[in-house]
Amino acid sequence: MFMRASSAATRLRLWLGRGDRHYKFNIRRCIFALVAVIGASVLFWIFVVPQLLRFRFRYGLSRYDMGWYGFGPSRNYISFHEQSPVVEITPAGAQCDQRYTFLAPRGDSVIHPGPMILDARGELVWMKDNWGTTQDFKVQRYKGQDYVTYWQGDEEDGHGRGSWYMLDSSYTVRYVVSPYGAIEGDLHDFQITSNDTVIITAYEPIPYDLTSVGGPELGWLYDGVIQEIDMETGELLFEWRSSSFYPPESSFEPLGNKGHQRTLGYDYFHLNSVDKDEYGRYLVSARHTHTITCVDGTTAEVLWSLGGKDNQFFDESNGIATEFSWQHDARWQSPNTITLFNNAANAGTDPSVSSHGILLELDISAKKAKVLRSYDHPQELLVVSQGNMQVLDTGNVLVGWGHSAAFTEFSPAGEVVCDVHFGASAYFTFGRIVSYRSFKSDWVGMPNTLPDTAMTEDSVFVSWNGATEVAAWRLEAWDGSDLKNMTFNHVHDVERSGFETQIPFTSNVTSYFRVAAIDSKNEVIGMTEIQQRANEPMKQGFTSWRVVFMLVFVFGLIPASLYFALKRYSRWKSFKRDRAYRRVAHKDEDDLESRG
Repeated sequence: MFMRASSAATRLRLWLGRGDRHYKFNIRRCIFALVAVIGASVLFWIFVVPQLLRFRFRYGLSRYDMGWYGFGPSRNYISFHEQSPVVEITPAGAQCDQRYTFLAPRGDSVIHPGPMILDARGELVWMKDNWGTTQDFKVQRYKGQDYVTYWQGDEEDGHGRGSWYMLDSSYTVRYVVSPYGAIEGDLHDFQITSNDTVIITAYEPIPYDLTSVGGPELGWLYDGVIQEIDMETGELLFEWRSSSFYPPESSFEPLGNKGHQRTLGYDYFHLNSVDKDEYGRYLVSARHTHTITCVDGTTAEVLWSLGGKDNQFFDESNGIATEFSWQHDARWQSPNTITLFNNAANAGTDPSVSSHGILLELDISAKKAKVLRSYDHPQELLVVSQGNMQVLDTGNVLVGWGHSAAFTEFSPAGEVVCDVHFGASAYFTFGRIVSYRSFKSDWVGMPNTLPDTAMTEDSVFVSWNGATEVAAWRLEAWDGSDLKNMTFNHVHDVERSGFETQIPFTSNVTSYFRVAAIDSKNEVIGMTEIQQRANEPMKQGFTSWRVVFMLVFVFGLIPASLYFALKRYSRWKSFKRDRAYRRVAHKDEDDLESRG
């Protein structure tokens, strides 16, 4: 016999194992339930809570920053096969420096990682889908000519094995630079000096006694190496090694399981930037020792050390000037002022800490340091790796937030001029989109490729990857007179509207046409291949195919979806109705009848 369960209390009594007249509490079930709840809570605390703390949801986030459009919104093009990021610039109408931005996005949410140039509105100018990893993309001058330079290679455990590439204004590779000797080029820094030499960073595993930090006597250490090289001759002009001046015990990086084999050395120093001033002094940043070191360019001796366990400076800013940590990108600004990007963390464990750019003044003779200005993100970002700070010639300061997909421009007084995101900020700590550094610079790009085109029924889309001088596009149509010596007539000009421009066809364009790139002086600087507009039968065929597809979709897929939805709903209703009944034993049946 089946009877409807009378109440929730009845179902609870049965679950707890109570009898029909004598309610015996099932201790084992309660203990099991308690242990399960405690275990689930512990697992939730260990695995889920740390991940929830990484989210940066806060009041006032835009839909973009909350991820409504994805971790890293991207834009598709019709005439160009790759995608570029959709950026958000705040505040609305902000007047950022009008020069181009150079970055190299990468990460799990980046479809096409590689070097990229954006204009002041965030529109794509040039991009290249590189193999491996690309970092440190910027403009540098060599022998009076501007080049875009970047490192490309394989990244592993925070450093790399690769080379530096120098591309001219046509985006042709003119130089490939590697370290002197058998050392492989590291990804962190590549500087062309005013003397047309290059300074590079490298990591070399060397045998080392690591017993002072609890490691093996016959261990392996990653030595931080700086080289200055004559690029034309390959001659080594200068070399400095961290192991000659900093022992492993000066590091804040835990040894862990490192140091036991050559391919897994102890990265105690982590050299991440080097800069040279007019007096020949090298400024060296080491992330894992929390130090900025000044090295004599002649003797290779350490002149002074700022920060870390061997700090030599008195801090006149209550610890802010010398207690930076896990920093990047130390640069000379004058003989006694430097800038750096203070990460302040290597893991997002302390939400009260935030990263920032710092301008420091040093009194070298008195060994005193003080902060002149700090540049903080409006959302107080905690950047666990990467990042840089660039002082523009206008006095404005650009801070690239590295592990967070953003760069911010500040006024000389430290006020935010504009903040640009190329990923949703609520998920910055997950590092799904990063760029090692971000730079602004002038650049003239004249690619040696032809502009790209793609046609629809009534227009042509045109783009030219890397071209910076295009002001407008000119549609030209064949006059129809001579196929061997074709003459094209001017149809109309369309102002360039971002990376890709749509040009509508007119009645004058009936067959062959081409599109010319026009600069600000109204001169032709590029031309597409000759194209042919689709004739009427082709257009009708395309339209008919599209109509057939839509009919199949509307009269096929939608009814099928409704059918399956109704079928599942019917099963759910039947299941819900059956759940309301339970099997009643004969003994319980007699008891219920006697009560009735």
